Amino acid sequence: MRRVPGFLVAAFLSFSALAFAAVETAAAATIDSLVIPGIGPPLAAEPAEPPRSGLGGGFIEFLLTGRAGEPLPAPRAAPAPPPAAPQVAALAPSAPDQVEASPTDEYLRREVDYSGAERPGTIVIDTPNKFLFLVLPHSRAIRYGVGVGRPGFEWAGVKTITRKAEWPDWTPPPEMMLRRPDLPTHMDGGPDNPLGARALYLGSSMYRIHGTNDPATIGQNVSSGCIRMMNEDVIDLYDRVRVGAKVIVI
Repeated sequence: MRRVPGFLVAAFLSFSALAFAAVETAAAATIDSLVIPGIGPPLAAEPAEPPRSGLGGGFIEFLLTGRAGEPLPAPRAAPAPPPAAPQVAALAPSAPDQVEASPTDEYLRREVDYSGAERPGTIVIDTPNKFLFLVLPHSRAIRYGVGVGRPGFEWAGVKTITRKAEWPDWTPPPEMMLRRPDLPTHMDGGPDNPLGARALYLGSSMYRIHGTNDPATIGQNVSSGCIRMMNEDVIDLYDRVRVGAKVIVI
């Protein structure tokens, strides 16, 4: 048998090993690119360096590919899925601001017919129906809604306006302090004062027609005998009547 030179055997074995490595690399790439239904392609880690052909470079690679160790082009990455729409949390509607209750339309100021015998400029307070009338000429009157004394503090009679005050101070009488020791002994006039924007003092009594810092009490039996009006109404009345005007409470 003719003996094969050793350098040719070595070259053949080297070439076979390189060819097997190339086939194995191609098979691995094919397996890595398989798409499993319902799961999708696996995420590939980014290579530390561009992949090479696996033929070892040099003369053998040049014979097979015409390139000598040049890196193969990186596989094209699959297009990134479109970004998911941002999830915006639904804002629960904020609770409406708490609004201070106002009197019903029934107690709003209005001009009405008047068939009584009182002269213009007289104030007539209808306690059961929670109305105050300022008599006008020509059988007309301005009607205002009012709050009146709670049970046990109702009264009736004829008084005269003896004094008028804007944003009056308030000093609770001793009788009220006995019932309500939690009250302040004195309060300066202002928006928080329970006498409101104006006060019309009735005779020498502790009663008065005054405004309020709580308009929800208009149309109610709530006071200790005073006549409460909305601030805008008591200002209107204050500007229309004079000291000495007659007040009839029924």
